[in-house]
Amino acid sequence: MSASSVCGSSVEDPVAETGEAGWISDARRVIRDSPTDFFAVRPVRYWADFLISMVLAYSCATIYLLAPLGSWPQLLAFPVAVFWLYRLGSLIHEVCHLGHNEMRAFKVVWNLFVGTMTLTPSPFFTRHHRDHHSARMYGTPEDPEYVANVLEAGNLQSALGYAAFILLFPIIVFLRFLLAPLTFISPALRQLALERASSLTLNLRYQRHVTPFDRWAITMLEIPCFIRAAMIPTTILLGFAPPSRVVLLYVLALTTVILNQLRQLADHHFAGDGVAASWEDHILDSCNFTGRDPLTWLFFPFSIRYHALHHLFPSMPYHNLKPAHEYLVQTLPKNSPYLGLDQPGWWSVARRTVFGPVAV
Repeated sequence: MSASSVCGSSVEDPVAETGEAGWISDARRVIRDSPTDFFAVRPVRYWADFLISMVLAYSCATIYLLAPLGSWPQLLAFPVAVFWLYRLGSLIHEVCHLGHNEMRAFKVVWNLFVGTMTLTPSPFFTRHHRDHHSARMYGTPEDPEYVANVLEAGNLQSALGYAAFILLFPIIVFLRFLLAPLTFISPALRQLALERASSLTLNLRYQRHVTPFDRWAITMLEIPCFIRAAMIPTTILLGFAPPSRVVLLYVLALTTVILNQLRQLADHHFAGDGVAASWEDHILDSCNFTGRDPLTWLFFPFSIRYHALHHLFPSMPYHNLKPAHEYLVQTLPKNSPYLGLDQPGWWSVARRTVFGPVAV
């Protein structure tokens, strides 16, 4: 993956690493020969989704933070703020998959107004998300987004540990940026921070391969994120905000993290055995959701519910996933395994991820 922008680039093509099955070749041929260019980015769609989400998220979050504690305005603003903050934050995925020469202004603006403000800058996501798509790492113990690596299905102790880590995650991220200047005390500590503490993942076994560009990009975003993190205790100490602000911000951050983790429970079937999967098994392990399940609609913003299709074509813009899926359904043979990737709803997959297969 080329790394010539602060905000990431398109993901490497896994097919080049592993080859592909016949039905996957058919799907790729159908998309390639389509009269519609499903890989064409529509900037106006990105900017519209971004601006609408940001205005609604920050407006409702402001009401939630400034309203009297326990008041009706605060209680009503909270779920709306969470919904739009989650959607706004989810655009980090789309920033990651844009090509390094595509929409550079959008990437910078997103990082300044969202990545910095929410302490989720895209350089802390792009590299490990690319590794998740990689045939070399997908489904292995080092896969940073493979939920089975941090949650063992049907294991209560594992579930409790997973839940505890989620509860701590907003605090860990906050401290990572607040203490960022200390990572420069020694080269060894800085390298450790870059490899082990510069990825927004729950998988502690993941070790990031740090390129020279990564080192520069992380540092450039650490600076404003440190300022943002430091502003929270500073405004309280100076009397500009009440101590309750910390709790309110934590609850806001935690709820959006929970929504994201609930989504990840059903991105894949997590049927891997820890060995690098073949390209076909990689796609068969992924899910599409095309029904009207309200939980799927809530947890999968911006058409990322077509997750198997996204893994099949990582560089396809999110706004083209639905029409591309519909075109494939109309064009592929009725016995194509692609058609079997569709799942009835979020819970049908998430249940197995948490509790394991249902005994027959």
